[in-house]
Amino acid sequence: MSEQENQVAKAAALIAGGAVIGAGLGLLFAPQTGVETRRSISRYARKAQVQTSRWGKAIKSGVEGALDRKAGKEKGCEQERPQLTAVLN
Repeated sequence: MSEQENQVAKAAALIAGGAVIGAGLGLLFAPQTGVETRRSISRYARKAQVQTSRWGKAIKSGVEGALDRKAGKEKGCEQERPQLTAVLN
């Protein structure tokens, strides 16, 4: 093994060792237990799911409203409405 390869191996070992030590210290000094952390993540995921659902419904109703307004002004829009409604559903 050449001197340069030896130096690269030492650097890689130091980086890996530092990562392991850092992860261990992070677990030792974590402000919450694993159960609390999982519960917190679960709550956040449920809130994000509800918010995403609300945004989706708002976008859907906005697009449908725009289609309804446009359909009243132009008759050509009726040909496109079934395709757009299918995409929204």
